[in-house]
Amino acid sequence: MKPNAAAFDASLSSVAGIAWPPLPAGEAAYLAALMYQLENTQWLPADALVRRQHEQLVHTARHAETYSPYFRGRMQAAGLRPEHLATEEGLRRLPVMRRRHLQSAGETLFCTQIPRAHAPVAEGRSSGSSGEPVLVKRTAINRLMWMAMTLREHLWQQRDFRSKLAFIRAFVDAGGVDLPTWGPPAALLFETGTSHAFAITADLAQQYDWLVSINPDYLLVYPTDLAALLNLFERRGQRLARLRQIRTIGETLSGGIRESARRVLGVDICDVYSSEEVGVIAQQCPVSGLYHVMAESMIVEILDQQGEPCAPGEIGRVVVTDLHNLATPLIRYDLGDYAEMADACGCGRGLPALKRIVGRERNMVRLPDGTTHWALVGTYRYRDIAPITQYQLVQCERDLVEVRLVSDSPLTAEQEAQLARVVREALGFPFRLRFAYFDGDIPRGPGGKFEEFVCLIA
Repeated sequence: MKPNAAAFDASLSSVAGIAWPPLPAGEAAYLAALMYQLENTQWLPADALVRRQHEQLVHTARHAETYSPYFRGRMQAAGLRPEHLATEEGLRRLPVMRRRHLQSAGETLFCTQIPRAHAPVAEGRSSGSSGEPVLVKRTAINRLMWMAMTLREHLWQQRDFRSKLAFIRAFVDAGGVDLPTWGPPAALLFETGTSHAFAITADLAQQYDWLVSINPDYLLVYPTDLAALLNLFERRGQRLARLRQIRTIGETLSGGIRESARRVLGVDICDVYSSEEVGVIAQQCPVSGLYHVMAESMIVEILDQQGEPCAPGEIGRVVVTDLHNLATPLIRYDLGDYAEMADACGCGRGLPALKRIVGRERNMVRLPDGTTHWALVGTYRYRDIAPITQYQLVQCERDLVEVRLVSDSPLTAEQEAQLARVVREALGFPFRLRFAYFDGDIPRGPGGKFEEFVCLIA
């Protein structure tokens, strides 16, 4: 590994009398060993990665067939045995599992036993942004994989661990939290600077003031919250002098937000695609900007409407297979997301690549004739029309969209009319529009996530 001229922190050595090279133990030792392997496996040819993925999948399937009644039933219904999953073609014979299947399976989904080395097991709940919240159980090996993929992204981006990190997200105490290190995974192996957290539920002006006072080198934030902050920074003509890069998580990132970050704060955004159920799915290549799939921990299929693999340039459903979860067999699990396939990345890594993460199924516009398409709301700057600080479009009926707004001052009839024209153009249909105004912020979903367009039609 060549992190950023940083070396493993000698203070983390667990062997008496040995300071350098440090010899870590426990979780840190597992992480160091895994990082060494990931440095090599990313350069394997694509076919070699596929072969090793399916070798591991057979092991996971054997365990799940023995200890998960629900998975055993799936395999029997498809006429499959674990060894049949040793190839891509064999895996595609297993019908896709959706969120409602996880919900209906209940306790029969989970494995009744796991190997001792995979303990302890922790529960994870999805935010329910799709309207279908689910519960999964994840093991210590899943946690290790999450840490390794997160640390890989830090190393790919050559971040200076000794710098100051700030993050704005859900479940942070009001007033913010100051920590002496970045926490895991970086602090398990490296000497780090401080980290600072602030609640995404706080007023936008409070977030702004906090960021200016912290003046971080790196910022982690949800895209929609970032978009609102960028508007505020632009209006006040302020920049963060030390900021080097923004890292976004949790929501779909639009090209417009990337452009705004460069224009307003003079920095690039590095986006990470993940889910509560399976962890880190894909993250941006440091060379091309494409999203590399974390192939050492999961298989990702992008499938068209017929369930066939998409070609580069085609958009399809994201179906994932967790290769190491021996507590919850998430094998061919449809996340409800859509992504666009990419050609092989020019960086030389064998890891599969996605061009972009498009959004969730419920972020698609449904027209009265039954056809669907993606909303283009993220490409418009509504503040060119009126002093809008936050917006959300909600399709309530086939021909009705509610335009939810937070504005510095009430809109005039002419401004509403101009905005209506822009909204209808963005949605590609002359919808009936209903304007709704909010004081403060438009309510976010569970987990602090927010979607610019939501379709409520089943």
